[in-house]
Amino acid sequence: MDSANGSAGAFKELSDAQFTRYARHLILDEVGEEGQAKLLAARVLIVGAGGLGSPVALYLAAAGVGTLGLVDFDVVDATNLQRQILHGTADIGRAKVESAADTLKRLDADIAIEIHRTRLDKSNVDALVRGYDLVVDGSDNFATRYLVHDACFFARKTLVAGALLRFEGQLSTYKAHAGETACYRCLFPTQPPADLVPRCEEAGILGAVAGVIGTLQATEVLKELLGLGTSLAGRLLIYDALDTNFRKIAVPRDPACALCGTRPTILPPAP
Repeated sequence: MDSANGSAGAFKELSDAQFTRYARHLILDEVGEEGQAKLLAARVLIVGAGGLGSPVALYLAAAGVGTLGLVDFDVVDATNLQRQILHGTADIGRAKVESAADTLKRLDADIAIEIHRTRLDKSNVDALVRGYDLVVDGSDNFATRYLVHDACFFARKTLVAGALLRFEGQLSTYKAHAGETACYRCLFPTQPPADLVPRCEEAGILGAVAGVIGTLQATEVLKELLGLGTSLAGRLLIYDALDTNFRKIAVPRDPACALCGTRPTILPPAP
């Protein structure tokens, strides 16, 4: 990926209004006008408009990512409002993608919001993923995580994935298709039984933890789009809110991985 201020060729000049809106980005040497133009041209798919998807979408919209795709089939419930900050009391009962789109449009009416009120499955995930430059996973179940991760691997799309439970969160960036870093299946080879790991409605979640992890996800997305800093690929970041502790764990690539190993058994979808 070219650096934000490299010789990447011509780019669309910013309007006067955009110069004002993104002024604090433009004075960063690592971003500048060319970097902001990259963000405005980028297409990012966000899976889940809930606890993680809310801060991710808000910060990417505020940063000027030009097109955001939102995937979620659920409706807003009163129990969501403790952490899902895209939605308000008046949105209870509405489709989450519609409520989220309204919130994001109030933040910046010039960005494009593409809503996909659908359940991700094997019949639609590949087409959705291929329509975007980068994917963010803010889902709350393992079936969706594996589905999205595998689709990103075969589509050669970078994935920034987060997860939450109680007072903890974790995130990493997966782009095993582009080099020697690990994929999600190198770390977690198979999907655990559904009753082994409780979901938020069973175990609970401190709402602000979703804000911490979602904001970190948004930061990693911007770094990937701009080619800045050190990628989280190959490392897992774990946050413990009770101890106010961050740990980074190196995740080596597994040569025997069923997806990215030397003899994969998980094959790309038929064309």
